[in-house]
Formats: sequence, C-alpha cells, structure tokens
Amino acid sequence: MTTPTSGARQRVLSGMQPSGDSLHLGNYLGALVHWVRMQDEYEAIYFIPDLHAITVPQEPGELAERTRRTAAQYIAGGVDVDKCTLFVQSHVPEHAQLGWVLNCITGFGEASRMTQFKDKSLKHGADSASVGLFTYPILQAADILLYQPEGVPVGEDQRQHVELSRDLAQRFNSRFGEAFVVPKPFIQKESAKIYDLQNPTAKMSKSAGSPAGLINLMDNPKVTAKRIKSAVTDTETEIRFDKEAKPGISNLLTIYSMLTGKSIDEIVGDFHGKMYGHLKTELADVVVAHLDPIRTRAEELLGDPAELDLLLARGAEKARSIASATLTEVYSKVGFLPPLGGAR
Repeated sequence: MTTPTSGARQRVLSGMQPSGDSLHLGNYLGALVHWVRMQDEYEAIYFIPDLHAITVPQEPGELAERTRRTAAQYIAGGVDVDKCTLFVQSHVPEHAQLGWVLNCITGFGEASRMTQFKDKSLKHGADSASVGLFTYPILQAADILLYQPEGVPVGEDQRQHVELSRDLAQRFNSRFGEAFVVPKPFIQKESAKIYDLQNPTAKMSKSAGSPAGLINLMDNPKVTAKRIKSAVTDTETEIRFDKEAKPGISNLLTIYSMLTGKSIDEIVGDFHGKMYGHLKTELADVVVAHLDPIRTRAEELLGDPAELDLLLARGAEKARSIASATLTEVYSKVGFLPPLGGAR
C-alpha cells in the first residue's frame, strides 16, 4: 500500500471551488485561515476543484478566470507554495481516472442518498441535473483517497462526504487488497459560522439572494464598509451576544472577534453603552484593514498570470508524484494491464 506520508507529519487535503470572482469572509475564516495554520503543522495539499465546478453549467472563459482568481486569493490569504502543495484539479488527470474506478464500486442507491445531489436536484429539477452532479461525491472521494491523507479538514456539513471516502477505501481494500489509507474527518469545531449580513440566520454564501449580504475578499474597501454599515440588526439598542434574539449583532460580534482575536465578552465590554452604529463603524475599519492587504496581493498575482500559472504547474507536478503512485497501485490491483513504458 502507498505510504500515507513522506515524513513524520500527517498529510491533510482540502479545496474550495472556483465558483465566484471572489472568496467571501465565510470562506476565509471558515477554511483559509485554518489552511494557513495547518501548512505549518501538517504535510498540506490544497487544490482548486475545477472538475467539480462543471457539474453545473459554466461559461468557459469565466471558469478559467475564476480558477486563477481563486488560486491568487489562496496565496494572498497566506497559503505558501513553498510549505504546501497547491494545484488545479484538472492538471492532475489521476483524479478523473481514480474517480471512474470508484464509480464502479459505488452502489446507485448509495450515491443517490448523498445530500449534494438531493439538494441541488430538488432546487433545479432532477431532469436538468447532470450525471456529473450525481457522481460528484465519488469524484470527491477520489480527490481524497488519491493522496492517502490521514485527515480531511471539513465543516460538519461535509462529514458525509468524508464518510463515503472512508466506506469506499475500506470496500476497495477488502475487495482488491490494501491500497488506501482510510481518512478521518478533521472537523473544524472551533470555527464559528459567518452569516449573511442581510439574512443573519443563513450562512454567508455565494448563492445568496443578494450580494449585499456578502463580504468579499476582492471587493473595493468602500463596498465592504458600506455592506457592514448596512447590515441587518434588530430593534433593540443593547450590544450583546444572543444568537436567537439578536442574530445580526451576534454575527457582527463573531466577525470582530475572529479578525482581532478578542473574546466576545471583551468586545461587548468595549461597546457597553454605545450604539449599533459605533460597532458597525469600528468593525468596518477592522475588516477593511484585514482584507485590504489580501486583495492588493491577489491583484498583484493576477497581474502576472504567467507566473501564477507557473506556480500552479509546479504544484501539479508535486501532486502527480503522489497521485500517480496511488493510481498505479489501484490499476494493478483492479487488474488493468500496465501500458508499455509504464506511462498512463
């Protein structure tokens, strides 16, 4: 079986789709800041899942641009290509190749129970949903198992996908012989969720009904400040943390805490006797000060797409050194004849 790590550190893997022109604050605080920390603690592999992106209709030019923009924001947000492996999924064909093998050991009923397909097919209609969307979780399992990670950092809502990866790894190992490490979900329990500024009971998301609820990393600082100052609150005047009664204020306090490192209680104390407008104004300054260097660095990277593409190519080469070893072993165990010269 392929060894899980090349050294003493455990290997982890994660990625975010290039589904918009900008990552939002929920992506940043919910995932990216943890990736930056983990690249110092683990052998970290991060990728941009552009194969997953085309499970729903995409305009080709937009997809290419968003893939670069996502990569630039990863790096600007602190992902260090010298500390981790960063690549684009479609640059490593072993993802699709392993995905097909896993498709062939996954039951139709098993795949149909995955929430990703159920949720999106209910929203848009099953007849318009692609087969790619149906098999999305199986490709996701291939993404994971290809790199033999011990852990996959995910939110609680993604646990089901890691469980499918575990099931398929165990099924393959039992049927064909040991080939995969069985990964564990690394649930990011310490991350508070960031909610929509206009609908503070819904998680901040690119699919929100209005962009006014989003804080985007790539937005102009004036836009960011305006959206925070226009955030929905409540009819009271007291600044306190109460997710049920005061979801809007609680969301603003959470953002303030996560960006400054101050405790919620400390922030509430600082704003004792002050109005909501004071909190919004100071939070706008905090957010802009934190995100402006990220936006500036991302724009610098996007200003030299050839250099950015070179960084991603180097990452893909590193990724393929692991992925090809896994796929070669899987193909051998399944019974595929090796090609002449050993090339896939």
